Amino acid sequence: MTRIVLGVAGGIAAYKACELLRRLLADAHEVTVIPTEAALEFVGVATWEALSGHPVHHGVFDDAYEVPHVALGRSAELVVVAPATADLLARAATGRADDLLTNVLLTATCPIVYAPAMHTEMWLNPATQANVATLRARGAVVIDPASGRLTGADSGPGRLPEAIEIHAVAASVLADPEIARRAAARDLAGLRVAVSAGGTREHLDPVRYLGNSSSGLMGWALARAAALRGAEVRLVAANVGLPAPADLQLVPVTSTADLAAAMTAAAAEADIVVMAAAPADYTPAAASDTKLKKTGDDGLRLDLVQTTDVLAGLVRGRTDPRQVLVGFAAETPTAEHSLLELGRAKLTRKGCDLLVLNEVGRDLVFGRPDSEIVVISAERAEPPVAGTKDQLAHRIWDSALEVRAAQ
Repeated sequence: MTRIVLGVAGGIAAYKACELLRRLLADAHEVTVIPTEAALEFVGVATWEALSGHPVHHGVFDDAYEVPHVALGRSAELVVVAPATADLLARAATGRADDLLTNVLLTATCPIVYAPAMHTEMWLNPATQANVATLRARGAVVIDPASGRLTGADSGPGRLPEAIEIHAVAASVLADPEIARRAAARDLAGLRVAVSAGGTREHLDPVRYLGNSSSGLMGWALARAAALRGAEVRLVAANVGLPAPADLQLVPVTSTADLAAAMTAAAAEADIVVMAAAPADYTPAAASDTKLKKTGDDGLRLDLVQTTDVLAGLVRGRTDPRQVLVGFAAETPTAEHSLLELGRAKLTRKGCDLLVLNEVGRDLVFGRPDSEIVVISAERAEPPVAGTKDQLAHRIWDSALEVRAAQ
């Protein structure tokens, strides 16, 4: 059982940490909650104890014979601080040890993830930005806050990311501590990336459409990983019913034609483009303006035409020779053609720099949190890699950076 410390600092967003705690416990982790004194003004000890199933301490002298200010940090395999207020970030960056949480942060040798939340002016203040840079330089993962409604009528960057987003980052760091190093190094900083996600819909009438089973989870993971590593991210989302990752530009689309237009615009300004969406290959020759009615038992015959080949269009329209284009291929291997053979044929047809292969079928890939991929280029095929989609997203960005560095 993995031992996690959940630190909670004193901000109004402390209530969101309750949902994060539930998600961590659902993964069968042992979670110790350490709230600051200020955090207890928002969510009390009884709530944390009831949710975690463990006693909650917040003072360095509680159960002093167990030396909790040292023991908790030493035994933790991951520390997550959510919300991390401006005050908490300042105290952590300067090495203060004036409460139990900051003592744990000083003694922990495991990865530490901070999820800041504060008013916009506090987040953008040079002092806070310097503290964040200091923590990252020491190897900590600091998730950029989301933009949105704050307390009162205020709105802007500084909102705590949703629990599902913080949990995804924590889980990926826990599964692969190397991800923490990449996130702290911000190795995508200064790069603009465009990512597509989800599955397009081609409407037959105002009610029905042709579509596919893509959930958007892989595209979401790619966008989340890129933002965590410092990239400026534009996410083109085709019918994805998920809360958007923090700190990126979201462009919702519906059809393949919409996707092509949005990705063409995004690619014009991008250093790396990843086409993780699943475009529909066919669209009705003419959609009905009214709902199609049943007419006896004759069924329905459709006249379909091919949609725009989005990835091939992006390759043809590329003007920056250093731009890296990554495509995806969801394939069903047969006795005649292996997954790798199908992938190489598609790579040749499309002309992209990298192609991410995965096998699809019943209970495979779509809608699942994990997958197995093979990344291929014209020169080589990387060994198959299995893991969560968040883990795989980081591997895909690693491959894209290698291509860019070799140009």
